Amino acid sequence: MFLTKRIVFCVILIVALGAQGCKSKFEKLKASTNTAQKYQEGVKLYNKKSYTKALSLFDDLVGRYRGQAEAEDLYYYYSYTHYHLRDYITARYHFKIFADTYPSSPKAEECRYMAAYCFYLESPTYSLDQANTLKAIEALQLFINLYPRSDRSQEAAKLIQDLRDKLEIKSFENAKMYLEIGDFKSAVIAFKNSMRDYPDTKFAEEMEFLTIKAQYQYAKNSFENKQEERFNEAIQLYTEFIESYPDSKFVKDALQLKTDSEIGIENAKKLLALETAATN
Repeated sequence: MFLTKRIVFCVILIVALGAQGCKSKFEKLKASTNTAQKYQEGVKLYNKKSYTKALSLFDDLVGRYRGQAEAEDLYYYYSYTHYHLRDYITARYHFKIFADTYPSSPKAEECRYMAAYCFYLESPTYSLDQANTLKAIEALQLFINLYPRSDRSQEAAKLIQDLRDKLEIKSFENAKMYLEIGDFKSAVIAFKNSMRDYPDTKFAEEMEFLTIKAQYQYAKNSFENKQEERFNEAIQLYTEFIESYPDSKFVKDALQLKTDSEIGIENAKKLLALETAATN
C-alpha cells in the first residue's frame, strides 16, 4: 500500500516537473533579450495558431523593433494576432496604424480593409445601439473611396449593404414599437421617416399600411375638434397606398380603416354640432 502511494506520488511529481520545465522554457524566452529568437519563435507560434503565446512575445517586440526593417512584418503579424484572438477593437486600431505608417506597403490595402472589417464584426444585432454599424459603414465606404478598383471594394460594398439592411430593420422595428405601445403620433412620424430614409425598403408595403393604421388610431384618440383633419389624413394615406399596391394583401384591412375613418369624421361632426348647440 505504502509502495503504491509512493509510486503515484513520484508519477505526479514527474508530470509536474515536466510541465514546469516546458513552461520555464517559454518564460525564459520571454525574459530573454534575444529579440531575433523571440521574433522567430513568435512567428512559429503564430503559424501554429498559438495566438495567445505569440501575442505575449509580439507585445514585447513591437517597441523594440520600431524603425527597423523587420518592424513592418512584425506589426502585420501583431495586428492579425489580435484579430485571430477576436479582440476586434484592438485589431482594427493596429490595422489602421499599419496602413497609416506603411502606406506604400503591399499590405497597406489589406490592412485598411481589415480595419474596416473589424468595425463590421463589432456591429451588434439590430435591437441594440447601432453606433458601431454607422462607423463600420463609414470605414468601409472610405476604403472603397481609397481603393475603387480593388477586388476588396466589391466585398466592402456587400458588407455596407448588409449593414444598411440591419439599420433598415431597426428603423422598421422602432416604428412598430411606437404603434404597439400606443404612441400613434410618434408611430406615424417614425414610419414616414423610415420610408424616407430607406425608399427601396422591402418593408415598404407593410410600412405604408401600418402608417394608415397608426394615423387612424391617432385620429380616433384625438379631441373631437382635431379628428376630422386627422381622419382625412388617414383617408389620404389609404388612397396613396391603393395606388401603389392595388393587389396588396393588406387591401381589405386598409379599406376597413378608410371606412372607419369616414364614420369617425361623421361622428366627430355630430359631437361638435351637439356641443355647439349646448353652448347656445
